[in-house]
Amino acid sequence: MFEIKDATFEVNGKPILNPIEHTFHEGKVYGLIGHNGSGKSTLIKLMAQQQPVARGAIHFDQRPLSDWGHREFARQVAYLPQHLPSAESLTGRELVGFGRYPWHGLLGRHTQADEEAVERAIALTHTEAFADRLVDTLSGGERQRVWLAMLLAQGSRFLLLDEPLAALDIAHQIEVLALIRKLCDELDLGVVIVLHDINMASRYCDELMALHSGRLLAHGSPHELMRDSTLEAIYGLPMQVIRHPNGEHNIAVAQ
Repeated sequence: MFEIKDATFEVNGKPILNPIEHTFHEGKVYGLIGHNGSGKSTLIKLMAQQQPVARGAIHFDQRPLSDWGHREFARQVAYLPQHLPSAESLTGRELVGFGRYPWHGLLGRHTQADEEAVERAIALTHTEAFADRLVDTLSGGERQRVWLAMLLAQGSRFLLLDEPLAALDIAHQIEVLALIRKLCDELDLGVVIVLHDINMASRYCDELMALHSGRLLAHGSPHELMRDSTLEAIYGLPMQVIRHPNGEHNIAVAQ
């Protein structure tokens, strides 16, 4: 599990993320919500070893992140950044295959188990049609699904996803979130995901963490946070919470 112990982040002495204390367990989907610049991406980067904490600490499996080697950590935690790097001259299958890097290094030979992990990830993300195409020729939504397949091939216990739905249409947003929800339930994965759509977060997440101006404003189940006054405090505009027609979760509409 991840333990955030009063972790902070600063740039030139200016606080970007104020002390946060929280614990993330496997088997749950955690949604980070809030306005742009609230600290969501900063927190997930700290958890992914992309940035060092200024003060406080982050532990994974009761060890400080600084004690983990990069490949050792990557076998346990997979990170998808908001801005994806270039995958020039790589096919979809080759990119997904890079998910096995933490297990063998760049020059290690893939085993049958590796090939099976790659093919399973491709099947789970429905990216078979893109497996033999160059990644750079795919649309934004297609590329995002192939990158998600790479994370699944990595075989990690935690997925840290920074706005993975940004390039997807509504149908593929639902498809990806439903897949993440299914993988979490079936494989006992821990998932921390940055989301802008509060209704998607309410539908698919077990717990929501609302950040505002670098501070943890509220956290709890979607049922606990999906309240008119709470959402207005988070987003700065009046919102009304109503029951979804299927009766399974609440949804919010701006007034």
